[in-house]
Amino acid sequence: MYAILDIESTGGKYNEEGIIEIAVHRFDGHEVVDTFISLVNPEREVQPYVAKLTGINSRMLKTAPKFHEVAKRIVEITEGAVLVAHNAQFDYRILRTEFRRLGYDFQRKTLCTVDLSKRLLPDAESHSLGKLVRSLGIPVSDRHRANGDALATLKLFQLLLAKDTDKTIVKDLVRAETLGELSPRQLDIVEEMPQETGVYYLHNRDGDIIYIGKSKNIKRKVNQHFTNGSKWARNLQKETRRVTFEKTGSELAALLKEYEEIKKNTPPYNTKKAYNGFSYGVYAYKDPNGFLALKAERANGQLKRLSSFGSLKATKSFLKQLAEQHDLTKKKSPNEHNAKIKGLLKKYSTQNRDIVLTDKGRKIGERSVFLIKNGCLEGYGFVDLNHQINNIHILESLITPMKGDAHTTHIIESYLRKEKTLKIVELKQ
Repeated sequence: MYAILDIESTGGKYNEEGIIEIAVHRFDGHEVVDTFISLVNPEREVQPYVAKLTGINSRMLKTAPKFHEVAKRIVEITEGAVLVAHNAQFDYRILRTEFRRLGYDFQRKTLCTVDLSKRLLPDAESHSLGKLVRSLGIPVSDRHRANGDALATLKLFQLLLAKDTDKTIVKDLVRAETLGELSPRQLDIVEEMPQETGVYYLHNRDGDIIYIGKSKNIKRKVNQHFTNGSKWARNLQKETRRVTFEKTGSELAALLKEYEEIKKNTPPYNTKKAYNGFSYGVYAYKDPNGFLALKAERANGQLKRLSSFGSLKATKSFLKQLAEQHDLTKKKSPNEHNAKIKGLLKKYSTQNRDIVLTDKGRKIGERSVFLIKNGCLEGYGFVDLNHQINNIHILESLITPMKGDAHTTHIIESYLRKEKTLKIVELKQ
């Protein structure tokens, strides 16, 4: 027996969310035998982005039943059933949190259609619910409402059950009752984590670092480590006794710091990756008519690199994007056209340049800075005042040295393509 579930929540701080709508379809493997759908008064504010996404606002929920009024019905319709949801970890956590507030230990086995679809539909372009059902021709209405998404999940689940002819995958993916739920020690660890950008470190009982990661939301990422059901994650969970972190404010700082510290510490749970820098790039050449032309090529030390890439496909995709966004046709004069290309080189390239990149800091008024000399990263740090950036001697004393290489160049140029960096400062010679 299965209980196909979808929950819409208020959003907000982790483990402080409330349910605003729930839909459950009890499914015996052949047909739906019971259904429960209801708005729920969460007794807390609905976040604006949730209201915009779902169309459900706090005013609509004032007369809706509170969770304690629907809790018994939820227990009954899910009794003896496996909870099935798209991203079941989220729905199960929210549901258990609500029951915990009532002093009730709600436990069910769970099955995630994201996991199942990845195994049975590995060639799907996306495994998000909306894109996946659309690609399969499954009709869906009331997207981002509990019943609309629950019915879409039900139809998807029926298709996946039919594809799972030997039934071994379903058995493998049914999780233990407490999976997705944290132990008291893990709850304490997660509670101490910030919902901010930075690098985090998982330690074993001896204090040794066994895993290093980075995230734009450290709390959420650490929680995911503790609720992941893979064999690798379960082993990591067993060994982890403490988690420490360092805020970076900047995502670029987190990316570089993670790379540098994994190299130095070689934690056993970090996948051994071959960091080969970059294999391809967009390069500028002058054609016979005096126009600078951009080409996607394998990297071999050419000059006038616009940006670096790990694959030819990504290189060509970016080149096409540039041509469309900046109208890189040869209709204008060579001088005007070439000025545009040189402007793009300054915007995206670090090759042979002495520059400082500035990004957001760890707090208001602070900025992170990245010193690059002759195209190579020298280090990063944090500043509060402009003169600390403009005075190279002060800047060099403030930064934490980092040994730049082809991979750090690739990280930085990839970040520049996202156009998140606040400013590029040319160093005065």
